[in-house]
Amino acid sequence: MTGAATYATANLRPETTGLPFVVFIIQSCLPRRCAQLKVSVSPRINHGRMAAYVVSPFGFAAGAARLMPHEEGFLRQWVAENEKVLLDYWDGTIAYTEIAIEKLVAIEFGA
Repeated sequence: MTGAATYATANLRPETTGLPFVVFIIQSCLPRRCAQLKVSVSPRINHGRMAAYVVSPFGFAAGAARLMPHEEGFLRQWVAENEKVLLDYWDGTIAYTEIAIEKLVAIEFGA
């Protein structure tokens, strides 16, 4: 389909991010200003139980399962620590998921 946005997602375990939920990082052909990630309590993609967040500037984008304010605070902290990696993965500057994962920094949830 010509002109359609394409996305590739990779789910990150809580052990990788330090967060108490699964983070889906996304690769897209859309501009950086649209860079997003998704979160879920489950590693399976279920759009009805996910929320999308904009990477920069950080903020809630959409979804049926928005995080609690304190959880959004931890996600905001994690995104700030990893913004360059997330943006580079989004636009394909980092082409491979394994490389992105190696560059990501976990936070201490609850710290």
